Amino acid sequence: MPLPSFSSRLVLAASLLLSGAPAALAQNTPSTANRFVTDSLDSYIRRGMRLWQIPGLALVVVKDGKVVVQKGYGVREVGKPEPVDANTLFMIASNTKLFTGTSLAKLDGEKKINLDDKVTKYLPDYRLYDSLASQMVTVRDLMSHHFGLKTFQGDFAFFKSNIERKEIVRRMRLMKPGGQFRRDYGYSNSGFVTAGEVVPAATGGTSWENYVQQNLLQPLGMTSTYTASAGFAQRPNIAYAYSNTFGPLAKVPFDNWDNMGPAANMVSNVTDLAKWLRFQLDSGRYEGKQIVPWAALRKTRDANTVITSRKSTIYPLHFITYGLGVEAADYNGKQIFWHTGGASGEVSNVCFVPEAGLGIAVLTNNDNQSFFEMLRYQLLDSYLGVPYVDRSTQAWKRKQQFEATQVDPTKALAERVGKKNKPALPLSAYTGQFENKLFGPISISQKGKQLLIQFPTHPGLTATLDYMDGQEFRTTYSDLVFGVMPAKFEVEGNKAKTVELRVNDYVEYDPYVFGKR
Repeated sequence: MPLPSFSSRLVLAASLLLSGAPAALAQNTPSTANRFVTDSLDSYIRRGMRLWQIPGLALVVVKDGKVVVQKGYGVREVGKPEPVDANTLFMIASNTKLFTGTSLAKLDGEKKINLDDKVTKYLPDYRLYDSLASQMVTVRDLMSHHFGLKTFQGDFAFFKSNIERKEIVRRMRLMKPGGQFRRDYGYSNSGFVTAGEVVPAATGGTSWENYVQQNLLQPLGMTSTYTASAGFAQRPNIAYAYSNTFGPLAKVPFDNWDNMGPAANMVSNVTDLAKWLRFQLDSGRYEGKQIVPWAALRKTRDANTVITSRKSTIYPLHFITYGLGVEAADYNGKQIFWHTGGASGEVSNVCFVPEAGLGIAVLTNNDNQSFFEMLRYQLLDSYLGVPYVDRSTQAWKRKQQFEATQVDPTKALAERVGKKNKPALPLSAYTGQFENKLFGPISISQKGKQLLIQFPTHPGLTATLDYMDGQEFRTTYSDLVFGVMPAKFEVEGNKAKTVELRVNDYVEYDPYVFGKR
């Protein structure tokens, strides 16, 4: 876009869960020393960071109500000495979603909404592509990826754009699903944007940002967590963003997700996420105070969507479900909850295992690596009694085996450009104004021996087109997060009629066709 055996205490907790009472798992007994954490963790992390080319990483581990690890590794910026520490800020991207889900669940618990109300009760003009789905879609559906859309569908149009939140919600009616409503899973950021718009509709005008601040961040003392990404570069003690997806490790621009805030916009550090984890592990309590009623918090974890019910061939799990901004699975006999977050140049995960009183958060600043997940699995293994396997090395070998069977797409495009073929038509035949209903307008002009695309809805974003062959050009976006991709024109009467643009799968999988205006 974007895991020890039961003690009597845990058996008691399970019975309390079944009875509907909140289970206090976190603070009754002290944690026992974990050999991997005490003897091997630092060397494991440093080895993994070198292997996966990660400049900086921050980690927190909470066990039985106590923070047992809370520290940083590496540097905030390549070539600079300032280290990552427990207060270094990272973009947590889709880990924002559970804050949104918790907000809506809290409103449900306070009878200000009902998760099963029709969305049109709060947003009367809300429509989907299918008229029947428009009539049926509920608040719960918005956060359960129930639209039948493809994963990330619409994100190229909205990601890093100046399209406002209300307009994103309106344009969802233009997104044609490839699957069936409530049957086919497709991860939807736009659904969470819409869920965020339910908040002011249900509260008399309190914005999503203010609601999260007042009802979650302030009560938890998360004073270094922010609901806006604008201005992130000016904050002190930040981790800079890096990627090596399309070449050597390079700094990439920070995301500005403010228009999609409820889906992916928050900024935090492991010091604050330790508080979020303690809140999750103590059934909605923090420092002895009930911040969110357990009955409401539990609704965020209920399975609304089955992602898979097939046994993993790699990890000790058999199913994965999705609740309200959080995934759930079994892991060696324990129920785990987690979510990942992917921003440009920064990926993260937050995981908690209430039955084991265990919480983990990993923040990193290279978006082209799996170590942020492998570290989580390694810690789950060590605490949940799974025999040791080096998860980082295991994943690295899988990556190498996969890449050995693939043709480097960037290199293949460069080779086609390098042949210096001449287009059958002059470059001016491909210029003009084009439009896609969902995305909006683009303009293509000639710039020397290249074409230049400008994107009015995406401030600062441009792309250069280099001719390859046929009616295809190589597209190099000025923001490399969007990728280096092929563009294909359809020509009619010696002039371009349409152009098909693609972006990095991280943004969206499917192409967009723009017609000549």
